[in-house]
Amino acid sequence: MSRCPRCEPVPEEVRRAANLLERRWTLSIIFVTLHGEQRFNALLESVPGISPRMLSERLRDLEHAGLIERRVLPASPPAVEYRLTARGRELAPLIQALARYAASETADSVALV
Repeated sequence: MSRCPRCEPVPEEVRRAANLLERRWTLSIIFVTLHGEQRFNALLESVPGISPRMLSERLRDLEHAGLIERRVLPASPPAVEYRLTARGRELAPLIQALARYAASETADSVALV
């Protein structure tokens, strides 16, 4: 039983989504791929501070969750592109709202100085 009789428990769906999206670098990768297909090295350059190993791990997580699609291009050597799936693109309003919030927060903090 809940300790707080007035509190509504967090739905399982919300917890699963939060567990994925709160992982470090995940939102940054989604933000970059909102702008179209990206190759691995372009993602690596666009997300400062992420290691190649961590980028690979996060891309696998996002692919497993159905948010990112990995496509191998016929080339020598083979090239790989990553793009958001339709399900991943559904996160665009959330990411855009976060960007607006961050921009307004920055403006507010500058106004206070």
